[in-house]
Amino acid sequence: LAPPRKHRTREEVDATLQIAKLKAAELLPVVHCLGFGPGAGAAVGDSCLLELEPALCQQLEAGHSLVIRGDKDEQAVLCSKDKTYDLRIADTSNMLLFIPGCKTPDQLKMEETHCNIIHTEIFDFSNNYWELRRCRPKLKKLKKLLMENTYEGPDSQKEKDSNHSKYTTEDLLDQIQASEEEIMTQLQVLNACEIEGYWRILDFDYEMKLLNHVTQLVDSESWSFDKVPLNPCLQELGPLEPEEMIEHCLKCYGKKYIEEGEVYFELSADKICRATAQMLLQNAVKFNLAEFQEVWQQSVPEGMITSLDQLKGLALVDRHSRPEIIFLLKVDDLPEDNQERFNSLFSLREKWTEEDIAPYIQDLCGEKQTIGALLTKYSRSSIQNGVKVYNSRRPIS
Repeated sequence: LAPPRKHRTREEVDATLQIAKLKAAELLPVVHCLGFGPGAGAAVGDSCLLELEPALCQQLEAGHSLVIRGDKDEQAVLCSKDKTYDLRIADTSNMLLFIPGCKTPDQLKMEETHCNIIHTEIFDFSNNYWELRRCRPKLKKLKKLLMENTYEGPDSQKEKDSNHSKYTTEDLLDQIQASEEEIMTQLQVLNACEIEGYWRILDFDYEMKLLNHVTQLVDSESWSFDKVPLNPCLQELGPLEPEEMIEHCLKCYGKKYIEEGEVYFELSADKICRATAQMLLQNAVKFNLAEFQEVWQQSVPEGMITSLDQLKGLALVDRHSRPEIIFLLKVDDLPEDNQERFNSLFSLREKWTEEDIAPYIQDLCGEKQTIGALLTKYSRSSIQNGVKVYNSRRPIS
């Protein structure tokens, strides 16, 4: 690197090439002479390099924004409109030089230049760059924040007390390490609703109260669960609960469609059976499986058939106990980190079949990752009584 403000002559360049044992004929005729400008390099890190995949680069060039999210105690992530990336520093053994207007060999070949020496000023330099890796959105915190103040209905004491925390869309975008689309999708998964500008999760007992009103009305009116009319529902149940809550309940447990100008909901038997099972199981540490199945079937609306397949990721059956038991184990209560998730599962049960563990690790799979690949990485397999089972690769304390 040449000292600042000193221009090399062609003779000096040729002498340097001779010392380096390089043949000028094998090189491009144009020579770059690099030098630091005034103040360049005084503070390393004034400039940052960010490595982007082509799709992200196109978004920036089109005028869209990328945003870095994370509290001081969290690993920073970078979010586009619909994706989340881990943001990490990658060190490089070569110094990276920032040269405005630098011409590449390909560009120089295309140009006819009479000046075969170009004196170029280095603007800044760096020994690292920011590297992006696609990651799962970190959404566990979203439920944690919303569960701080669940919605128990308009007349509850909670709603009269203004000290409880509430979160707007902007609040969530500020605190959750995920893209806007991923956050909005998860709000739907959590059955959250916007009440007076704030996102709220319904208290489970209140949600079941709303569902019970709906199912009783369907029964009394002899409607089909596949065709529940919205307006008559709102007219009948409006005096009992806010109409927006009745409609929200229908959206949570059904699919909206329009027929001959009227709005209807096709209610999901699986969702209603699953919620009923959660209501029964949350008040018991363990439940005799046979007794549970009997009570469960009696508790769901007439015509609906219960099945253990409806409880994947919600409850776990212990087939080895006598009598067999079932207990609540919700996948969204488990750790978000892969290794911590497996540690938690193996501390609960030493050996798992793929059928039992799959619902509890399905959400850990990346875009091109399978359950089998996760099990291979985080567990060991063996055959027990003719059945393939998985246990931890490391001791669980």
